[in-house]
Amino acid sequence: MDMPILDPACGARMMWFNPQDQRCLFGDMRDERITVTDRTHREDGTRAVHIHPDARMDFRALPFADESFALVAFDPPHLVRAGRRSWMAAKYGKLGADWQDDMRQGFAECFRVLRPHGVLIFKWNETQVPLRDILECTPEQPLFGHRVGRLNRTHWLTFMKGAT
Repeated sequence: MDMPILDPACGARMMWFNPQDQRCLFGDMRDERITVTDRTHREDGTRAVHIHPDARMDFRALPFADESFALVAFDPPHLVRAGRRSWMAAKYGKLGADWQDDMRQGFAECFRVLRPHGVLIFKWNETQVPLRDILECTPEQPLFGHRVGRLNRTHWLTFMKGAT
């Protein structure tokens, strides 16, 4: 594999400056175009999001050998409650009832596919689940991070895998 970066939950690639960056393998469980009713958006009263990964994958069971990537960008769904027709769920995805196990597996898989001294960039919005609860899902400690957003609820954290 020649790509040094993995984004295993890329969604619509909204965090990327270049959503077609050739250095990254973009993965997601979903591959779909979703249109939802939203009278506040367009003249036709809809919003659309297009999720088109390079490869379909589940961040809880990544289909790669150990130590395959120098950098992993992990931006998993952060909602645990959302309506069936929710724009937020369509845009960002939704975690299941066993979200703690899902996040434990996701972190473990991301660190497994990182090379020694590889970097994990983790993004989390704590609108529904506090960051402290998410950090309990991994034994790894972040090096540093930053809070952003109108309400300071979005966190960007940087982790580095140790030597193996």
